[in-house]
Amino acid sequence: MFYGAVVWDPWLIVAQIVCLQCLYYLTLGFFLSFLVGTRVSRLTLVYFFDFATINTSTVTGCCVIASLLPSSFAGAGYMLYLIERAKKRLDFSATLYIIHLFICVIYGGWPSSITWWVVNGTGFAVMTLLGEYLSMRRKFMEIPISRYRSIV
Repeated sequence: MFYGAVVWDPWLIVAQIVCLQCLYYLTLGFFLSFLVGTRVSRLTLVYFFDFATINTSTVTGCCVIASLLPSSFAGAGYMLYLIERAKKRLDFSATLYIIHLFICVIYGGWPSSITWWVVNGTGFAVMTLLGEYLSMRRKFMEIPISRYRSIV
């Protein structure tokens, strides 16, 4: 098989999407448990999926925002290992945030807060651009070659 030959494997794509989505929510839960969990009596799915919790008028809302953005940075790192090509970073990031939007609509209704859109748009941009940057950086790394040849 030559490098660059594309094989259509829908099961691999679905597995990558599910894995990336799960890792994103695990990371978000980790950050929410430290930043929001110390401020509220009970950490629920409201902080994950309800657009009303993302606001800048309360300290808890700012902590939710502070949890969402590092999760995007972590998502870029996850994509480095899960998705093999830099060209696919935009597709997988968009899929993650579209699924997140869909879950948010089911859970709390259509997000009418401009803050929700700005925070998630920023997270999407960070995940995509940082993921592509890390992928390109990894692609152009020098291949280590030992200086000494073995004597046979």
